[in-house]
Amino acid sequence: MTDPVRLGAAPMTTADIRRIARDDATVLLDEAGLQRVEAGHRALEALAAGGAAIYGVSTGLGAAVDTRIAPDAAVVQRRIPPGRAVGVGRLAERDEVRAIIAARLAGLCAGRSGASRGVTEALAALLNHGVHPSVPMTGSVGESDLQPLAHIALTLLGQGEAEYQGQRLPTAEALARAGIAPPMFGLKDGLALVSANAASAGIGALVVEDAAQALRAMLAATALSFEGYRAGPAPLDPRAAALRPAPGQGAAARDLLALLAGGDLVQPGTARKLQDPLSFRCAPSVLGSGFAALAAARQAVELELSSAGDNPAVIAEDAVALPNANFDPTHLALAFEALGAALARMAAVSAARIMKLMSPASSDLPRFLAPVQDGSAGYGPVQKTAAALVAEIGHLAAPMPVVVLAVADGVEDYATMATATVGKTGEIVARLRLLAAVELVVAAQAVDLRPGIRLGTGSAAIHMAVRALVPRLEADRPAAPDIAAVTAFIAEGGLEPILG
Repeated sequence: MTDPVRLGAAPMTTADIRRIARDDATVLLDEAGLQRVEAGHRALEALAAGGAAIYGVSTGLGAAVDTRIAPDAAVVQRRIPPGRAVGVGRLAERDEVRAIIAARLAGLCAGRSGASRGVTEALAALLNHGVHPSVPMTGSVGESDLQPLAHIALTLLGQGEAEYQGQRLPTAEALARAGIAPPMFGLKDGLALVSANAASAGIGALVVEDAAQALRAMLAATALSFEGYRAGPAPLDPRAAALRPAPGQGAAARDLLALLAGGDLVQPGTARKLQDPLSFRCAPSVLGSGFAALAAARQAVELELSSAGDNPAVIAEDAVALPNANFDPTHLALAFEALGAALARMAAVSAARIMKLMSPASSDLPRFLAPVQDGSAGYGPVQKTAAALVAEIGHLAAPMPVVVLAVADGVEDYATMATATVGKTGEIVARLRLLAAVELVVAAQAVDLRPGIRLGTGSAAIHMAVRALVPRLEADRPAAPDIAAVTAFIAEGGLEPILG
């Protein structure tokens, strides 16, 4: 059992989301957070009792904002989730559902939503008892993730379907088995549950965590390719980065040098050429740009996780329900577009290194790294795998449209498509992980075809890890199982002890 994650006491991190989503960590609602929730709810009730116009409480939603209604938790708030549960397409994975719920809980604990304590605790109970709503993932345009969150909110009404202990069940049955009673709704609970960017922020946290792992795998692959190619380390010299301190370049160069330390490649006169192809020479700046884009995406997600994006926001100390547009995650969408573009460039240089290692004219190694030049395919066909991955990554890195169809009778005439942007970035990360595995397999073979070289301490450990999974290629065999084994090793964090 992993330690619980306390919500409401400190800002939530992407690592917290990962623990809740993938390690099944339970959540504890900090008393300070619950007090903020209760204060906001009391302030909302007082405002409603005084006849204030409160969006979604005493008015309709969207284009119906001009329609005054009587505040009614039992009718108005309970009809909000069903009316917006219009998602289609693939169902969110179990870890994605947990990440979304955790992200929404973080927002509720800020105390600005006007949500009730009972609904907040019931949402936490879904995580702690393992009830995972069925959430179709197409429907949000990125101005509050109304559609996916509505499918989660349905669960608290006892409607829809949910997974419990490996079975997909009618929600009412899943809740009964888990011992969770649907909560009473307060004056803004229906709106509070659906009006947030928790899908883009929650799943974005998982993408950030996965991207960090894939980037580090690329760092390892780059180091092993340097060894196999006998690339010159001059571009890794700290003095080079100091001359033009591009974001992340110095740190990437330092990390690569650390992996090569202790080997003969860092000794003068060992490199084969004065200058290598750009896929080797530019490795520090391309890797560095990737790590810088990752840091920006992480910052954008953690800003959402530690903020209140509710409209209206209930500011209890000022006794006001403040209309706002903090549900707009343009900054997050742009950060993930930039991350996807950076990963695409990393994929391009990785694939170029793979091709160079297999080319006798470039690497001075046997064609396709086949030990016996008798017409064997060697790793030649893997070039097509790399080419396909790079093409798909490049396609996914194309930005989402900046103009989206106006909805809600023209009131909602701008949208970020943040959730879709996060989703496609996650697909890029998955393919980059595969490409890193390809480069590791190919680079390990290149190293084996250079007898007498002494690897760096770190690169030797990387080579040993690959060889524990993938034997040296002596005769043509299917490469798919080898690539799959290394990909799984990366995903399970196998490289982390080596990379430190």
